[in-house]
Amino acid sequence: MSRTLDLTALRSFVAVAENGGVTRAAGLLNLTQSAVSMQLKRLEESIGVALFERAGRGLALTGAGDQLLSYARRMMVLNDEVYARLNARGYEGEVTLGVPQDVIYPVIPRILQQFARDFPLVQVHLISSFTLMLKEQFRRGEIDVMLTTEDELGEGGETLAQRELIWVGAPGGAAWRKRPLPLAFERACIFRSFVQRRLDEAGIDWQMVVNSESTRTIEATVSADLAIHTYIAGAEPPHLERIPHDGGLPDLRAFNINLYHAVHGESASVMAMVDLIRRAYRAM
Repeated sequence: MSRTLDLTALRSFVAVAENGGVTRAAGLLNLTQSAVSMQLKRLEESIGVALFERAGRGLALTGAGDQLLSYARRMMVLNDEVYARLNARGYEGEVTLGVPQDVIYPVIPRILQQFARDFPLVQVHLISSFTLMLKEQFRRGEIDVMLTTEDELGEGGETLAQRELIWVGAPGGAAWRKRPLPLAFERACIFRSFVQRRLDEAGIDWQMVVNSESTRTIEATVSADLAIHTYIAGAEPPHLERIPHDGGLPDLRAFNINLYHAVHGESASVMAMVDLIRRAYRAM
């Protein structure tokens, strides 16, 4: 005998999982808390497993709940896509995508190309900035979908990948051998203070030779072998290279690439962009 999952209950399940509790999820779904709780109970009874467990004042996914979340997200995207494709107006409008400057390449151009091909009536606004600034714009509702590079995972987000932070310099350059070590960083770069601490811990004198708000200024200075910089591994520009320091510089560490998206209405366009980003990082 075949059984069918309740898509309405699945949508409530995803909302609760992404927001850490019933109260906020109910507000986002325009439902009462009791209605959301009842949907979760029916979903657990139909599957025959517990999906949540208490964690302080909130809820945490069980192992089974964690497995279901991935399937549920895909089912929501597919459900919304069916309705939107049969009603073309569902894929009109605008989506604002915020991405830190240091992870635009190589993934984002491919995502934009695919999205434009699949949804030609949706205009995408790409905002390239620093994580701290993007998070503030997202908080104000100015960004629909956002990637960040950061230590922790904020409320409502998901970690897509972890990537090492690496030292980069001019091809064949020698700036990394100088002392004090010449650095070039944007003032708002989230890695700046971390790099300074690592150098201090390693006993390496350093000097910030360029303070700028312009990534192009930083790249030009590093390309001229006047300073060094750091990038998320795999996102370094082709005109710079990883520094083969053989222990001459301190090892850095991995940072999260996190994904956040607006949940007001969960528009088909926003969820389609989210799905493309997820798939792109899974394929890396």
